[in-house]
Amino acid sequence: MPRPPLARERVLDAFEDILVHDGERAATLEAVAKAAGVSKGGLLYHFASKEELAAGILDRLEEQMRLDEERMATAPEGPVAYFIRTSVMTDDPLDRVIVATSRLAQGGHSPSVEALSGIRKRWAAGIRPHVRDQAALDLVLLVSDGLYFNNALTPVTTGVSATVPTGAALDALIELVLRAAT
Repeated sequence: MPRPPLARERVLDAFEDILVHDGERAATLEAVAKAAGVSKGGLLYHFASKEELAAGILDRLEEQMRLDEERMATAPEGPVAYFIRTSVMTDDPLDRVIVATSRLAQGGHSPSVEALSGIRKRWAAGIRPHVRDQAALDLVLLVSDGLYFNNALTPVTTGVSATVPTGAALDALIELVLRAAT
């Protein structure tokens, strides 16, 4: 009798959560099974190896990226403003799977490195038609990188107080980037 697909998603959720919070080394098959509330055999039923779990994360990244590209293309405020605004992490499904993929990449997982490089290229392709030139595209991408990086600096883990604009300050930053880039 086939297991319900919910169990597969629970296993993948557990793997993602361990990657995000504890890193790639902590994401052993045993730890994932325990976190998912399944036996190791139950985990192996859905994912025969850690490599298959990693492939599941990359599939999840692809799906979240596809949804993000759709939202970016149809955003009322435009793709550039949408991209900058969503560069501030909110612990949404796309953020979580990017972090999980980053942890795999840090552990030397080549397909994860390629996937992260690919999503940056896809974002650039979605923004390129809405900016005046390559320098403007670089500006948008680097502002995004800065927001994402600084948002990751939290006093809990680093003792550094990150200064990421929100509300009206973020709106003003977006307006400045739009004036410079379009």
